[in-house]
Amino acid sequence: MKPILMLAVSTVALAMGAGAAYADCGIEAGSVRILSNDFAALRAINAAAQECASGTVTVTANATAEHKNLQVPALSINPAEYSVAVVANNSIVPLLNDDLIRPLDDLIAQYGQALLPSQLVKIDGKTMAIAFMGNGQHLFYRKDILEKAGVEPPKSYDDILAAAQKIKDAGLMEHPLGASVKPGWDLAAEFVNHYLGTGAEFFAPGSAELAIDNDQGRKALEVMRAMTAYMDPDYLTFDANELAKEYEAGNIALMVEWGSLGGSILDADGAAEGVAENTVLTAAPTIAGGTIPAAALWWDGFTIAKNISDQDAAASFQAMIHGISPQMMKANEQTATWLIEGYQPGPAAVGVVANANGGARPYPMQPYMGLLHTALSAELAEFIAGSEDAEQALADVKAAYDTAARDAGFLK
Repeated sequence: MKPILMLAVSTVALAMGAGAAYADCGIEAGSVRILSNDFAALRAINAAAQECASGTVTVTANATAEHKNLQVPALSINPAEYSVAVVANNSIVPLLNDDLIRPLDDLIAQYGQALLPSQLVKIDGKTMAIAFMGNGQHLFYRKDILEKAGVEPPKSYDDILAAAQKIKDAGLMEHPLGASVKPGWDLAAEFVNHYLGTGAEFFAPGSAELAIDNDQGRKALEVMRAMTAYMDPDYLTFDANELAKEYEAGNIALMVEWGSLGGSILDADGAAEGVAENTVLTAAPTIAGGTIPAAALWWDGFTIAKNISDQDAAASFQAMIHGISPQMMKANEQTATWLIEGYQPGPAAVGVVANANGGARPYPMQPYMGLLHTALSAELAEFIAGSEDAEQALADVKAAYDTAARDAGFLK
């Protein structure tokens, strides 16, 4: 599996030109059933796609944080429960592995002529997804709190830990740091971010053999543990959405958070006084003496289910093209770092673009990366809770991964 999409958000986001306008939906008939994650940018796309509903076209959307757990079983039945699965770098892999999504080139030729070449996610020469936004986790910080503590804007995790100590010593905040380390997907993503920043590879070259039991893996875990000393005692309950709420409530001075949440944090709606106007978005911190942001670059896009009728596939593709139109983007310009024609980066996109400009690495798309993410999700819980050391945590991850990889046929 060789992804051809060159995800360079800085280039894509800053080089959008003028082009053909999108037409009205023009769908004669069909059923469009969308499964997606649940955040503002995707809700905007789903709402725009639902504008295509008519007397002969139904359009429904299920935006849920459980989408990754639902997508494979839902698309495995025939006909599939959903006709559209909104995916990212990692969540497309299980759908590819199980042959649950269809190539889109014929639909693009008929209905997607206005798409940019950079939006076409190609696997082995076939377009399997349409990318519409770039994303990634990066640093958010309160410049007013840092100034009061006499702290320069941090560039590395060492800087962040030093800043947290100074903020605490100054009596400004008892728990100035935040991270989405809730056991499960978020915790695994946190390790992936840190490990990517070390520059090391997750797997042995040309193999599914796991390669994280090394100095870089231990350093990633060391920093994750050190952060918890300056975090709310309930940090195990914080996924990305809960973390954003804590930040907006004024309880956190520094956090690594998703760029897709930047717009809602900067708009001051529901935020405590002083939070939005003092928030600075910048690249993710470096780690272990490295020079690249310690965060994965992501794209989000849509796929079309294989186990549906051609009529529903065409209707679904057309509805999603309407959903990701420049008109939708213009109405929601600050909601995401769009990979859509005409987009000009705004304040909410600064962090994601800074990650890309700093050379942040994409989230891996090896077919067995999902098995590692699952192992990390389950086996790092005791470590981040403080009841297990790094050596045991890495050993547990390897044991869980090896078992899953052998069962899947990736390892002998």
